[in-house]
Amino acid sequence: MGVFLAGAIVNLPLAPPLLPQQEVVVERPAQKGWVLYRVKPGDTLSGIASRYGVDVRAIRWSSGLSSDRLQVGQELKIPLTAYEERPPRIPPGVVAHRVRPGETLALLASRYGVDLLDLVSANPGLESLDRLPEGSTLYIPKERKGLLVELAKGQTLVDLAARFGLSPVEVARANGVKDPLEVKPGDLVLLPGIQAKTTYQRLLAKQEEERKARLEAERRRQEELRRLAEERARQQALARQQAQAQRPVVRRVSYQEGGMRWPLSGGFRITTYFGQRGVFQRYHTGIDLAAPYGTPIYAAKSGQVEVAGWSGWGYGLHVVLDHGGGVETLYAHLSRLAVRPGEWVEAGQVIGYVGSTGWSTGPHLHFEVRVGGSPRNPLAYLP
Repeated sequence: MGVFLAGAIVNLPLAPPLLPQQEVVVERPAQKGWVLYRVKPGDTLSGIASRYGVDVRAIRWSSGLSSDRLQVGQELKIPLTAYEERPPRIPPGVVAHRVRPGETLALLASRYGVDLLDLVSANPGLESLDRLPEGSTLYIPKERKGLLVELAKGQTLVDLAARFGLSPVEVARANGVKDPLEVKPGDLVLLPGIQAKTTYQRLLAKQEEERKARLEAERRRQEELRRLAEERARQQALARQQAQAQRPVVRRVSYQEGGMRWPLSGGFRITTYFGQRGVFQRYHTGIDLAAPYGTPIYAAKSGQVEVAGWSGWGYGLHVVLDHGGGVETLYAHLSRLAVRPGEWVEAGQVIGYVGSTGWSTGPHLHFEVRVGGSPRNPLAYLP
């Protein structure tokens, strides 16, 4: 960077002497430097700045002016900056980190060895301490700590320093620049010692709100899961009750002295009750007890074997016992007989075995009780 006289800089043609009311056209300079200009009658600071295409504040800074008032013959230093395209400037000691999936501010603060407050101060535009957009850029202040801001259009480093009550020299030193005018709009400027405490407190409060919201959402989810589990258990219990109510009764019986005993022992199912319509009968004159093929059949009460043989009425192999007083019991669809007509049997004595002879669709015992020749409901005589 150099200082040049007579309105010209190195590598540029000398500009013609300025005449009153004459417009100066300055070509793009090849490098940075100053033009020394002597104030003439009628000159204003804004007019000179307009002719040279520079900011009024740049002339004021370079020339050490405290106001815009000029005096004829006064010497001004007009800064000229070469036009060059470059990416936004990042202060030295600041690292640009691209956020990867799953990374949080606390994780990055621990990894780089910086405080959360310093990290927030370097990224005052953060919206959350926990949620960092994947692929976004996070600035890490590894050396000097402070507030990192972007220089706005029409703003200078001097303006920025004054806004935060800092010395322009101190700010320039922290950002590694010799001339405050080197910093362009869009460049990042580190303001040393300034912390974004208000922003940090706001983010902490938001983090706590988000934590409470997550806990509330989890509580509601657990309540809903518990409600669904209770409803499912209630439905299952109701289904079991309904299934149990519809299941045929299985009875395990013992003989009662003076009455009738069940003709089967062990597990069996009542599949057809007295009075229900059967497959081949308009009226069911007994009860059907389903049991495995070959299950022993016992006399329901002591008596004499009246019939033990084949029936022409659909009973198949069957036995009829006479218990006296007009009371009879009938056992039908047997697979095999164990008694003969005229034989006396005791209650609980085996008289045959379960089968499926006659009009039958599966192994079971058809059991009847007759009084005076008329069928009665066997359940009224059984324990």
